[in-house]
Amino acid sequence: MVGDTDLETRRKRLLYRSTYRGNKENDILLGQFARAHLGEFGAAELDQYERLLSVGDNDIYDWVSGKVEVPADQDSVVVRKLLAFRVRF
Repeated sequence: MVGDTDLETRRKRLLYRSTYRGNKENDILLGQFARAHLGEFGAAELDQYERLLSVGDNDIYDWVSGKVEVPADQDSVVVRKLLAFRVRF
């Protein structure tokens, strides 16, 4: 099915973008999060995740660490899943 192939291609690109951001902490966090969740995300959640990846590393780190609240315009199901996610070492 073409739609499934398109989603799978998107997932692979988003996984790559999650793992190679340039900030080691976010590479680990977003890489593990993407491996754990991208496979279950449909098109709408992939859109939300893509939007999250457009945010700067420092902002994402501040949200996850609780230093700053997530702005209302960035709040989504995917961001809430990220905030609840725990990295495994």
